[in-house]
Amino acid sequence: MRLSDFDFHLPPERIAQRPLAQRDASRMLLLDRAKRSWEDAMFSSFPDRLRGDELIVVNNARVLPARLFGRRLGVRSEAPGKNRRAAQEFLSSEIEVLLTRQISSDEWEALVRPGKKMRVGERLEFGEGELSAEVLDRGEYGLRKIRLTATGDITQAIERLGHIPLPPYIAREDDSADRERYQTIFADRPGAVAAPTAGLHFSPPILEKLRDRKVEIATITLDVGLGTFQPIHAEEIERHKIHSERYEISEQAATAICAARRDSRPILAVGTTVVRALEDAAAKSASRHVADAGATAPLVQPGIADADIFIKPGHEFRAVDQLLTNFHLPQSTLLVLVSAFAGRELILSAYRHAVESEYRFYSYGDCMWIR
Repeated sequence: MRLSDFDFHLPPERIAQRPLAQRDASRMLLLDRAKRSWEDAMFSSFPDRLRGDELIVVNNARVLPARLFGRRLGVRSEAPGKNRRAAQEFLSSEIEVLLTRQISSDEWEALVRPGKKMRVGERLEFGEGELSAEVLDRGEYGLRKIRLTATGDITQAIERLGHIPLPPYIAREDDSADRERYQTIFADRPGAVAAPTAGLHFSPPILEKLRDRKVEIATITLDVGLGTFQPIHAEEIERHKIHSERYEISEQAATAICAARRDSRPILAVGTTVVRALEDAAAKSASRHVADAGATAPLVQPGIADADIFIKPGHEFRAVDQLLTNFHLPQSTLLVLVSAFAGRELILSAYRHAVESEYRFYSYGDCMWIR
């Protein structure tokens, strides 16, 4: 399929620039795949619209303030003669680093801007020198591999010096409120560089209503990174190579997911990150399981893995029955994913309705519940 098949017109004023005053005050578009119809609703009605036997799976990843501003230290100030002025200008040049994926305790993949001349071996400094980085390697699409060092704990230094990495379609700098509002109420596992935004609609009162109805909730972790927001660079989407993202499914979550499938209860994924983790885990479980005396593979198995799956039309969904998701960018992997789940024509029709009905789009926007 061609990338242009996943395009739609979105006026800039439909892009939410700030969150609503209340998390659960967003609108919700109910999309019925069987009837090929939709209904306008409010997210506050979500608990009452459930059957009550669903298993809701959420992502508990916590967003790091992964946007760092620093200085280049690649040329020393003691450069002799005519190179001294160039050295001083180089030392004062500013650099922006976006951490995208943690490789080890001190090594990260990162995007650097401006980065064209950022060579291997170059050093960067952040704050008053309490955090620094060295470029170890160059990768595709401007990626760099860097090693971080700090005078104290690296994670604490990032928390102090970093900025919340709001998406580029939010045309403002982050502020102190974003440190709380760009996190879900489930967030307790630091490591993501973007929020699992479908979870942003949940509030403590909504969670209390779900508990009152005895609705089961399972938590998994997927560290949102480039695999979620990297643009598609190929006109034929089948040629796109998606970045992997690390996820973890606990023993408790795996048991709950397998039990829900065994009992024919709907598995409702909160966000495309949950879909990606569960579908990747289900595919890996099926492929590595060796049948023994008629035994069947568990739907998912606990553990840590890298999701390298690109979900596109034609994908056979093994784990996810329903999806709560925000509205996504044109020509993005996430729009392709929801099109695979509900059908491209139905999704694009629903998106046109959402635009005409003045829904708020993207990270701080409204949501869609696909059943």
